[in-house]
Amino acid sequence: MTQKLDIRWLKVTDSTNNRALEAIPSEKDKTVWAAEFQTAGRGQRGNKWTSDQARNLMFSILLKPDFIFAKDQFIVSVIVTLGIESYLKAKGVQAKIKWPNDIYVNDKKICGILIEHGISGEMLSSSVCGIGLNLNQKDFPKDLPNPTSLIKELKEGTPDFSLTDELEILVSEIYRFYDRAREEFAQTGKFDSLYKEYLEKLYRKNEWYRYIETAENKEVEARIIGLSDTACIILEYRDGSRKTFAFKEISYII
Repeated sequence: MTQKLDIRWLKVTDSTNNRALEAIPSEKDKTVWAAEFQTAGRGQRGNKWTSDQARNLMFSILLKPDFIFAKDQFIVSVIVTLGIESYLKAKGVQAKIKWPNDIYVNDKKICGILIEHGISGEMLSSSVCGIGLNLNQKDFPKDLPNPTSLIKELKEGTPDFSLTDELEILVSEIYRFYDRAREEFAQTGKFDSLYKEYLEKLYRKNEWYRYIETAENKEVEARIIGLSDTACIILEYRDGSRKTFAFKEISYII
């Protein structure tokens, strides 16, 4: 049975994540705020997220994942990225997940994600998942290094997508993975099948590329071979040695 979606559309807001964060005490699991335009959209590493008005999907999902331990919080990134990858695949676009949670088509970024967690004791009390998916925009600011959009990846002449319709489809797909995670944890106490699927769809996995180790600003050649127990990325070097990196400790050269 199709679940009823609680989506609040805004013409303009500073950041949909801000709307979700301030509503944590009063709103329920699976509540969404979406905006046609954000004046202060936020991305990872303190970056801004910019978009033309009413051309792309900019929204935040409030989850209250009472079944996820704080130590397992990365599974929320897994859930969201798998949902977006699955949505794009259904549109005919083969995407990959760039660790930890960007979505790439070939070497171009189509979606950025910012997740902000609340913790109560050992458990997650809330997860605000801010998502910016380039949908209809074809021209981007020159200072963006490698953007693309769904419509750019499809054949010439594809008509514009409806923001409201596509948001409902995408959110439903993310919820499918969220519900699957709840069910898997209830059955096994783990999320092994979701992690396996995430790794199968990881950008550059088992391929040799150049990276920068940010602590020493050192360029290296390595390949991604997996994730550690704490969801850090594991790189293997040409000499067979391996090293684990947390977020911001390694930078992709694209």
